[in-house]
Amino acid sequence: MSKPEVRGLMPVEEAMERLMSLAESAPIRERESVALADAQGRVLAEDLISTLDLPPWPNSAMDGYALRIADWTGEPLPVSQRIFAGQAPEPLQPGTCARIFTGAPVPEGADCVEMQENTDVLADARVRFLEPLSALQNIRPKGQETTVGDKVLDAGTVMTPIEMGLAATMGMARLAVVRRPRVAVLSTGDELIEPGLPLGPGQIYNSNRVLLCAWLARLGCDVVDAGILPDNLEKTRTALGALGDVDLILSTGGVSVGEADFLGHALREEGEIALWKLAIKPGKPLTFGHFRGVPVIGLPGNPASTLVTFALLARPYLLRRLGVQQVKPLQFKVPAGFVWDKPGNRREYLRGRLEQGRLVAYRNQSSGVLRSAAWADGLIEVIEGTTVAEGDLLNFIPLSEVMG
Repeated sequence: MSKPEVRGLMPVEEAMERLMSLAESAPIRERESVALADAQGRVLAEDLISTLDLPPWPNSAMDGYALRIADWTGEPLPVSQRIFAGQAPEPLQPGTCARIFTGAPVPEGADCVEMQENTDVLADARVRFLEPLSALQNIRPKGQETTVGDKVLDAGTVMTPIEMGLAATMGMARLAVVRRPRVAVLSTGDELIEPGLPLGPGQIYNSNRVLLCAWLARLGCDVVDAGILPDNLEKTRTALGALGDVDLILSTGGVSVGEADFLGHALREEGEIALWKLAIKPGKPLTFGHFRGVPVIGLPGNPASTLVTFALLARPYLLRRLGVQQVKPLQFKVPAGFVWDKPGNRREYLRGRLEQGRLVAYRNQSSGVLRSAAWADGLIEVIEGTTVAEGDLLNFIPLSEVMG
């Protein structure tokens, strides 16, 4: 089925392409050197090049016995030395074998390691080999993992414990990483009040800023909490103008075309708007623009809309500015365990989870219900103009893919 065209709404794919182009036009280039132990979540500023061969010498993959195939005639062999990991062995004496342990260097002259399970140690301490032997078995060759000059990790790699461990095998004590982005987070609306304060008439607690500040911290950003902007154009201009030293202003609410959407008005008067109104649900009124040269992303104010648009659009934008190339989260085809008989004209991202190998959607998909995301473990993509029957394969994006 072809996707319906919606006048005035930008398709999700086009919005993503434009955001990536905007991000690539404003890369964060400054770098810093950090200790390896402090590199988790940071983005490499340069390729990691191997300065050594790994392993630096052939080593044993097993606890067993090293021997020269040509010396074995089927008769037991005497043991001439014992080799532990971390030791430098003597050359193998002709007609003997060496007791060797996992990770230990293979002695010069040996071309085979047999695991101890396939041997018998006789009363006179000689070793009988019980199975056929082949050259180079159970020997990890020099440079199996890397050789000098290999590119081990690309610039733009996000360092996880795995990449940190790999850097450690290279002997890297420090890494060059992109500096942390500085992101200001603000909310708009007189109806918002901070948690812990008593609610007045028509007021609600501000959840979006808490969600975004914590999320940005997980992404390795330096977060500037800019508070709540009142519904006042001049105060909005003043607050935005005080944030000139950040890399991004991230707002929730106030980005539509309503009379009280003062953030949108301020951007039009003292900056520009690059894109807004997307064919996505939840999250249609998203704004990208600049205020006095500082990029601004205005997310919609409803909590589920904030979550979806940050996960799928703002997060990739931030990562691309840091040089990360793989910014789209992994997604998987999973059979639906529910029926969706309301074809829409926007791409929908339902909050749902896996139950017994099938996707289940939360009962209330209102954009104002954040509880749907707390219950869920992922986003279920429903393509515009389609319905869902039980068993249909749908794209599923685990929340764990976008949280860090």
